[in-house]
Amino acid sequence: MSEIVLVLATHNKGKKREYELFFERFPLEIKGLSEFKEIPEFREEAGTFEEIATNKAQYASRILGVPALADDSGLEVDCLNGAPGILSARYAGESADDYQNNRKLLEKMKGKENRNATFVCSIAVAKPAGRVLTYTGRCFGIILDEPIGTKGFGYDPLFYYPPLKKTFAQLSVEEKSRVSHRGHALRKLEEDFNKVLIWLEEA
Repeated sequence: MSEIVLVLATHNKGKKREYELFFERFPLEIKGLSEFKEIPEFREEAGTFEEIATNKAQYASRILGVPALADDSGLEVDCLNGAPGILSARYAGESADDYQNNRKLLEKMKGKENRNATFVCSIAVAKPAGRVLTYTGRCFGIILDEPIGTKGFGYDPLFYYPPLKKTFAQLSVEEKSRVSHRGHALRKLEEDFNKVLIWLEEA
Protein backbone atom coordinates (compact mmCIF):
# COMPACT_ATOMS: atom_id res chain seq x y z
CA MET A 1 0.00 0.00 0.00
CA SER A 2 1.47 3.35 -1.05
CA GLU A 3 1.63 6.23 1.35
CA ILE A 4 -1.47 8.40 1.50
CA VAL A 5 -1.15 12.11 2.16
CA LEU A 6 -3.14 13.23 5.19
CA VAL A 7 -3.17 16.89 6.19
CA LEU A 8 -3.47 17.82 9.85
CA ALA A 9 -5.69 20.89 9.79
CA THR A 10 -4.16 22.62 12.79
CA HIS A 11 -1.60 25.31 13.60
CA ASN A 12 -1.29 24.11 17.20
CA LYS A 13 2.23 22.68 17.55
CA GLY A 14 1.46 20.67 20.68
CA LYS A 15 -1.57 19.07 19.08
CA LYS A 16 0.37 18.39 15.84
CA ARG A 17 3.09 16.60 17.82
CA GLU A 18 0.53 14.32 19.48
CA TYR A 19 -0.91 13.36 16.10
CA GLU A 20 2.50 12.78 14.51
CA LEU A 21 3.38 10.43 17.36
CA PHE A 22 0.20 8.46 16.77
CA PHE A 23 0.46 8.25 12.97
CA GLU A 24 4.16 7.34 12.73
CA ARG A 25 3.26 3.62 12.66
CA PHE A 26 0.92 3.92 9.69
CA PRO A 27 1.61 4.18 5.92
CA LEU A 28 0.67 7.84 5.77
CA GLU A 29 2.54 10.95 4.73
CA ILE A 30 1.54 13.48 7.37
CA LYS A 31 1.61 17.14 6.39
CA GLY A 32 0.72 20.29 8.27
CA LEU A 33 -1.07 23.35 6.97
CA SER A 34 2.25 25.21 6.90
CA GLU A 35 3.35 22.99 4.00
CA PHE A 36 0.63 24.39 1.77
CA LYS A 37 -0.23 27.83 0.49
CA GLU A 38 -1.97 29.67 3.31
CA ILE A 39 -5.72 29.20 3.31
CA PRO A 40 -8.32 31.38 5.05
CA GLU A 41 -8.80 30.37 8.66
CA PHE A 42 -11.92 28.36 9.37
CA ARG A 43 -13.99 29.74 12.22
CA GLU A 44 -17.27 28.42 13.52
CA GLU A 45 -18.89 29.78 16.63
CA ALA A 46 -21.76 27.32 17.08
CA GLY A 47 -22.43 23.62 17.05
CA THR A 48 -21.08 20.56 18.85
CA PHE A 49 -17.44 19.49 18.96
CA GLU A 50 -18.22 16.82 16.36
CA GLU A 51 -20.00 19.23 14.01
CA ILE A 52 -17.19 21.76 14.15
CA ALA A 53 -14.48 19.11 13.62
CA THR A 54 -16.42 17.76 10.64
CA ASN A 55 -16.80 21.18 9.04
CA LYS A 56 -13.13 22.06 9.61
CA ALA A 57 -11.93 18.78 8.06
CA GLN A 58 -14.24 19.11 5.06
CA TYR A 59 -13.18 22.72 4.56
CA ALA A 60 -9.44 21.92 4.55
CA SER A 61 -9.85 18.81 2.40
CA ARG A 62 -11.97 20.59 -0.19
CA ILE A 63 -9.57 23.52 -0.55
CA LEU A 64 -6.34 21.46 -0.55
CA GLY A 65 -7.69 18.54 -2.59
CA VAL A 66 -6.35 15.83 -0.25
CA PRO A 67 -7.74 14.00 2.80
CA ALA A 68 -7.63 16.09 5.94
CA LEU A 69 -7.95 15.47 9.65
CA ALA A 70 -9.31 18.08 12.02
CA ASP A 71 -10.44 18.03 15.58
CA ASP A 72 -12.37 20.22 17.89
CA SER A 73 -11.73 19.87 21.56
CA GLY A 74 -12.38 21.73 24.72
CA LEU A 75 -13.10 21.71 28.40
CA GLU A 76 -16.57 21.31 29.89
CA VAL A 77 -16.81 22.30 33.55
CA ASP A 78 -19.81 20.97 35.47
CA CYS A 79 -20.38 23.96 37.74
CA LEU A 80 -20.19 26.35 34.75
CA ASN A 81 -22.93 24.50 32.84
CA GLY A 82 -20.41 23.08 30.37
CA ALA A 83 -18.41 26.27 29.78
CA PRO A 84 -16.00 27.10 28.30
CA GLY A 85 -17.00 24.31 25.88
CA ILE A 86 -16.53 25.02 22.18
CA LEU A 87 -15.15 28.46 23.08
CA SER A 88 -12.32 26.97 25.16
CA ALA A 89 -9.54 28.40 22.98
CA ARG A 90 -11.10 31.90 23.06
CA TYR A 91 -12.63 31.88 26.54
CA ALA A 92 -10.97 35.13 27.59
CA GLY A 93 -11.33 36.77 24.18
CA GLU A 94 -10.42 36.39 20.52
CA SER A 95 -6.70 37.01 21.03
CA ALA A 96 -6.45 35.35 24.45
CA ASP A 97 -3.50 33.09 25.21
CA ASP A 98 -3.43 30.02 27.47
CA TYR A 99 -2.52 32.07 30.54
CA GLN A 100 -5.46 34.43 30.07
CA ASN A 101 -7.91 31.59 29.47
CA ASN A 102 -6.72 29.76 32.56
CA ARG A 103 -6.94 32.91 34.66
CA LYS A 104 -10.53 33.54 33.55
CA LEU A 105 -11.47 29.94 34.36
CA LEU A 106 -10.04 30.27 37.86
CA GLU A 107 -11.93 33.53 38.38
CA LYS A 108 -15.20 31.92 37.30
CA MET A 109 -14.64 29.00 39.66
CA LYS A 110 -13.89 30.97 42.82
CA GLY A 111 -15.92 29.52 45.68
CA LYS A 112 -17.22 26.58 43.64
CA GLU A 113 -17.22 23.24 45.46
CA ASN A 114 -17.89 21.06 42.43
CA ARG A 115 -14.59 21.03 40.49
CA ASN A 116 -15.46 18.17 38.12
CA ALA A 117 -14.65 18.70 34.47
CA THR A 118 -14.44 16.80 31.20
CA PHE A 119 -12.05 17.22 28.31
CA VAL A 120 -13.81 16.34 25.03
CA CYS A 121 -12.21 15.74 21.63
CA SER A 122 -13.96 14.97 18.36
CA ILE A 123 -11.78 13.94 15.40
CA ALA A 124 -12.99 14.07 11.82
CA VAL A 125 -11.28 12.63 8.74
CA ALA A 126 -12.62 14.05 5.49
CA LYS A 127 -12.07 13.50 1.78
CA PRO A 128 -12.33 16.20 -0.90
CA ALA A 129 -15.70 14.91 -2.08
CA GLY A 130 -17.09 15.71 1.34
CA ARG A 131 -17.40 12.29 2.97
CA VAL A 132 -16.28 12.16 6.59
CA LEU A 133 -15.64 9.78 9.49
CA THR A 134 -15.80 10.97 13.12
CA TYR A 135 -14.52 9.71 16.48
CA THR A 136 -15.08 11.25 19.92
CA GLY A 137 -13.21 10.70 23.20
CA ARG A 138 -13.61 12.04 26.73
CA CYS A 139 -11.42 12.30 29.82
CA PHE A 140 -12.70 13.11 33.31
CA GLY A 141 -10.80 15.13 35.89
CA ILE A 142 -10.82 17.94 38.44
CA ILE A 143 -10.00 21.63 38.05
CA LEU A 144 -7.38 22.76 40.57
CA ASP A 145 -7.19 26.11 42.37
CA GLU A 146 -3.84 26.91 40.75
CA PRO A 147 -1.80 25.64 37.78
CA ILE A 148 0.73 22.84 38.24
CA GLY A 149 3.20 21.65 35.60
CA THR A 150 4.89 23.18 32.57
CA LYS A 151 4.16 20.69 29.78
CA GLY A 152 1.19 20.48 27.47
CA PHE A 153 -0.94 23.42 26.42
CA GLY A 154 -4.34 24.98 26.98
CA TYR A 155 -5.94 24.08 30.31
CA ASP A 156 -3.50 21.22 31.00
CA PRO A 157 -1.94 22.88 34.09
CA LEU A 158 -5.35 23.11 35.79
CA PHE A 159 -6.71 19.70 34.79
CA TYR A 160 -5.89 17.14 37.48
CA TYR A 161 -6.22 13.50 36.39
CA PRO A 162 -6.92 11.38 39.52
CA PRO A 163 -5.78 7.96 38.20
CA LEU A 164 -2.22 9.28 37.69
CA LYS A 165 -2.36 11.88 40.49
CA LYS A 166 -0.96 14.51 38.13
CA THR A 167 -2.16 17.35 35.98
CA PHE A 168 -1.98 16.97 32.22
CA ALA A 169 0.84 19.54 32.30
CA GLN A 170 2.94 17.12 34.38
CA LEU A 171 2.64 14.29 31.85
CA SER A 172 4.98 13.53 28.97
CA VAL A 173 3.50 13.53 25.46
CA GLU A 174 3.50 9.72 25.53
CA GLU A 175 1.75 9.56 28.93
CA LYS A 176 -0.83 12.13 27.94
CA SER A 177 -1.61 10.41 24.65
CA ARG A 178 -2.50 7.23 26.54
CA VAL A 179 -5.12 8.81 28.79
CA SER A 180 -6.30 12.07 27.23
CA HIS A 181 -9.55 12.81 25.46
CA ARG A 182 -7.61 13.02 22.19
CA GLY A 183 -5.94 9.71 23.02
CA HIS A 184 -9.31 8.04 23.57
CA ALA A 185 -10.63 9.40 20.26
CA LEU A 186 -7.46 8.28 18.47
CA ARG A 187 -7.78 4.76 19.86
CA LYS A 188 -11.28 4.57 18.40
CA LEU A 189 -9.78 5.69 15.10
CA GLU A 190 -6.99 3.12 15.47
CA GLU A 191 -9.49 0.27 15.98
CA ASP A 192 -11.06 1.26 12.67
CA PHE A 193 -7.86 2.15 10.86
CA ASN A 194 -7.55 -0.70 8.37
CA LYS A 195 -10.99 0.24 7.07
CA VAL A 196 -10.05 3.92 7.15
CA LEU A 197 -6.94 3.34 5.01
CA ILE A 198 -8.99 1.48 2.41
CA TRP A 199 -11.60 4.25 2.52
CA LEU A 200 -8.92 6.91 2.02
CA GLU A 201 -7.54 5.10 -1.05
CA GLU A 202 -10.93 4.96 -2.70
CA ALA A 203 -11.80 7.70 -5.17
